[in-house]
Amino acid sequence: MIQLSRWKVVLVGLSLVLGLLLAYPNVLSPEQRASLPGWLPKNALNLGLDLQGGSHLLLEVDVPAMREKRITNMAEDVRVTLREERININGIQREGGGVVVSIANPAQFDLAMTAIRNLAAAGAAGGVQERTATRMSDNRIRYAFTEQALANMGATAVDQSIEVVRRRIDSLGTREPSITRQGSDRIVVQAPGESDPAQLERVIGQTAQLTFQMVDVENTANFMQTGLVPPDAEVLQDAQGNIYLVKKRILVSGENLTRASVDSDQSGRPAIGFRFDGQGARRFGEATSANIGKPFAIILDGKVLSAPNIKSAITGGSGIIEGNFGLAEASEMVNLLNGGALPAPLKVEERRVVSAELGADAVAKGALSTAIGFVLIVVFMMLSYGLLFGGVSVLGLLLNGLLIVAAMSLTQATLTLPGIAGLILTFAVAVDANVLIYERMRDEARSGRSVVASMDAGFNKAMGTIVDANLTTLVAALIMFMFGAGPVRGFAWTLTIGVFTSMFSSVMVAQVLLSWWLKTAKPKTLPIADEPVRQAGKTATAAAE
Repeated sequence: MIQLSRWKVVLVGLSLVLGLLLAYPNVLSPEQRASLPGWLPKNALNLGLDLQGGSHLLLEVDVPAMREKRITNMAEDVRVTLREERININGIQREGGGVVVSIANPAQFDLAMTAIRNLAAAGAAGGVQERTATRMSDNRIRYAFTEQALANMGATAVDQSIEVVRRRIDSLGTREPSITRQGSDRIVVQAPGESDPAQLERVIGQTAQLTFQMVDVENTANFMQTGLVPPDAEVLQDAQGNIYLVKKRILVSGENLTRASVDSDQSGRPAIGFRFDGQGARRFGEATSANIGKPFAIILDGKVLSAPNIKSAITGGSGIIEGNFGLAEASEMVNLLNGGALPAPLKVEERRVVSAELGADAVAKGALSTAIGFVLIVVFMMLSYGLLFGGVSVLGLLLNGLLIVAAMSLTQATLTLPGIAGLILTFAVAVDANVLIYERMRDEARSGRSVVASMDAGFNKAMGTIVDANLTTLVAALIMFMFGAGPVRGFAWTLTIGVFTSMFSSVMVAQVLLSWWLKTAKPKTLPIADEPVRQAGKTATAAAE
């Protein structure tokens, strides 16, 4: 095993070149990195929130509000469905996880039951029945979510919210945000380098629910005189405070939106261009064809953006939303719409800002602690194993650190303060492998074996222990990465990279350098042995006597 193989020399040389090439951008300024040729790597280490400052938010997903909204939509679906079937009802009442419908004419009860059952079947997602229709006494029908559907709403809402929040933060240009679940209904957002937490909170917190609903022109005059709101309508306002009576039924929603962009109206003012998918285009075309000459409201998060009259059927699936938008406001709305709508409102439970000064202080202390740890390891190895063997370990350590920086730069992993602790621990693990190898060499030398045999046995017999120790560390890091959050995952990721790089640097580099020394120096004794070791073929005569 202690042989100067050409492939080992090539492998170590390539790792050194690649390490330098990938780690080099970290010593350059952003302007210098941008000016590098296109074929050169430009990625540098991403510093976490605790190292470069930024914003920390703890958000709670308002699952009860989402359930209330879905039950409200359920009631409107029932109302519209029975109206289309010309079935008279006495009223719809909310009850638990659904609604109870009172049928006015008992003769229409079976027809109503069939219509609601068909509605429940149409709402099945992926073949899973989420809603049920149940007969009740006194000509009533209960239309409700199943217990399983209600239970799944929370987990689904959190998962969807995490993805929406991630897309919205990415649109701000924030690099490597950390977005993790905490508990059953909370989300932790850490945005390193985000200097405006107010904008972050505003962009994240908006639901961005875009809907197209008809204005209730038939009842608007009566509403203005009496203030009475029909059961199938609601009162909304625009940014100027104008009041609209809008039908609750949603014609098309932002779920069918494929793209939004900043556009301009006929007067050259900023507007929002939109395009629907196939289903949305069909529904939008049907709605505009059936309501030519009537106004429809474009609503974002319960606020009317505009309420234009439908001049002709819009069958192309695209259009623009006009309003009194500034360019910045239009751009922000486009980012929200492209990021998707939140399934439930988010409430900010905690907000924290880490200043850049604190981050710089953490970087300085982390660098100092890494340097102190490295120097202590160097001193220990030099005193324990001398200039040659100790120096080989130090060279392996330097390559190990270079490869860790290169790997983290390549993968764009985020370096946190706990990650620096993982880096220091990695150095200790790497040196531990060299200690095992060297001590095994000493044991073999004490038993009277030759230099070559002692060194070969040191690598061979210590390898099993080294692999076992690193596998144990790797399993622990994997568990921390899977179940940890934020800084814990940063520590685990740095440790994982370090396990692989330390295995390579502590074993392969030591083999190449010591094999070269053995080939060129042809030593008769092992420098780290307590007693001289004879060359191969010679025996210890003292022991024989």
